[in-house]
Amino acid sequence: QVQLVESGGGLVQAGGSLRLSCAASGRTFTMGWFRQALGKEREFVATIRRSDEATRYADSVTGRFTISRDNVKNTVYLQMNSLKPEDTAVYYCAAKAKFVISSLDTYTLWSKYDSWGQGTQVTVSS
Repeated sequence: QVQLVESGGGLVQAGGSLRLSCAASGRTFTMGWFRQALGKEREFVATIRRSDEATRYADSVTGRFTISRDNVKNTVYLQMNSLKPEDTAVYYCAAKAKFVISSLDTYTLWSKYDSWGQGTQVTVSS
């Protein structure tokens, strides 16, 4: 496991942008973002693999959000554009610190990761 610290959340108007960051205390392999809105279940947002930076996105954010990573800094980013009120949620960073051969598609599951951050609040006003 590694320690994860998210930053960059805040309040933004609809149509605006935010960039979330998640710094890991050590080397990670696949990293991802999840979110949980008040009263709703946690849902997958995006994931990125270390080796080739392949990505997967939830349909709800495709074309608006971009996940990227800096392997030197052990940091993953989530650039969020064209934000909507329904994007309001606590955003959580997740990481896989142990190398496992597995399809990137499986990393849409929270349980696939072994390290999780505390979350950062994103609020989009209408």
